[in-house]
Amino acid sequence: MADRQQHAHGEGRTAAQRHGYAPAAADSSTTTLLRRVQTHAPNSTQVVGFLTLAVSGAVLLLLTGLTLTGAVVALIFLGPIALLTSPIWVPVAIALFVLAAVALSACAFVVVAVAGGTWMYRYFTGRHPVGADRVDYARSRIADTASHVKDYAREYGGYLHSRAKDAAPGA
Repeated sequence: MADRQQHAHGEGRTAAQRHGYAPAAADSSTTTLLRRVQTHAPNSTQVVGFLTLAVSGAVLLLLTGLTLTGAVVALIFLGPIALLTSPIWVPVAIALFVLAAVALSACAFVVVAVAGGTWMYRYFTGRHPVGADRVDYARSRIADTASHVKDYAREYGGYLHSRAKDAAPGA
């Protein structure tokens, strides 16, 4: 009964339905789609972020193109000069490479020597640097091995000495 009263008085209908042009079923799905799009629309911060990304990407792409173009033009113009003067540049490049390798090696050796000296200073002053426990363990193993070799030599040294007298009684 309530349904009949609503339809009779026009309640529960949209203004478009009351004035005689009711939307088709496709129009209601379109409004639903528009509502979904509006709920998922980006906010102003996201739009500004996207525009910033697009502008910076375009600028970087432009700079990449300019750099590549400049490199190709420089290669075209400087290539023949480099080819003609290569008998001079190749020995110079080799000499500079060797000089740089020697300098870097010397610097590396100095760094290693300073690090080793610092480690030894800390070890001998009792500050227990990293790896000192391994050094102590190796030292004790070497001392134990030397002690065992000495005991073995005492034990079997006399045996070998007496065997030598048996082989050469006059010795």
